[in-house]
Amino acid sequence: MEDLLGDVKVLYEQGPCLMINKPGGLLTQAPPHIDSVEMRLKKFIRVRDHKPGRVYLAVPHRLDRPVTGVMVFALHQRAAKRISNQFQQRLVEKEYWACVEGGVESDEGTLIDFMRKVPGEARSEICEESVEQAKRAILHYRVLQRGSGKTWLSIQLETGRTHQIRLQFGSRGFPIIGDALYGSVSMFGEHHEDERRRCIALHSRRLRIRHPMVDETVDMTAPLPDTWAMAGILPNNE
Repeated sequence: MEDLLGDVKVLYEQGPCLMINKPGGLLTQAPPHIDSVEMRLKKFIRVRDHKPGRVYLAVPHRLDRPVTGVMVFALHQRAAKRISNQFQQRLVEKEYWACVEGGVESDEGTLIDFMRKVPGEARSEICEESVEQAKRAILHYRVLQRGSGKTWLSIQLETGRTHQIRLQFGSRGFPIIGDALYGSVSMFGEHHEDERRRCIALHSRRLRIRHPMVDETVDMTAPLPDTWAMAGILPNNE
């Protein structure tokens, strides 16, 4: 049955709350004929629970295709609404780990920009506040470790814009390793001819929410994928 999930790993399941470790190179959601985390989870639940009909699976947030790490899903509508409300009210604690090219000098800091999704393209750009569809993007970071020509970072998002972490660091000359879209010249992990299947050194490390149906906090940490060790960028404390 685990074959239905492939390299998607279930980290936690309690009632209608499900948390997984997403692999890189896999879409969170996609049309029915394209492989995605959502499709795999629905197939797995349908088979495991012997569901004859449609499987309900809500996706309260997403990770970019080349990004790995912890995600949460809801298995019924009431749980989905409560989890979504936590994201909207910024009650969810999210920590990302990234390894970027270059030496970030400050041990910690805050990045503030205005950015927008480029119309008709799968990328975002920094822009002036006055530009149509410009949105404020804010993140906080601290340095975990420095190495030769690279820096490991812990990042907390205050806002959740499309490609926010990737763009904000890439635009400052610190692209995430493997992220050619935003300026990286380094390879990361297994090389695929199809650029869409390539991974980058950005990982949703930790997610902390209130369980939608019972009075408890769920605090889940996702192990780093093997690609970090393969690329020789595993932090010392991992």
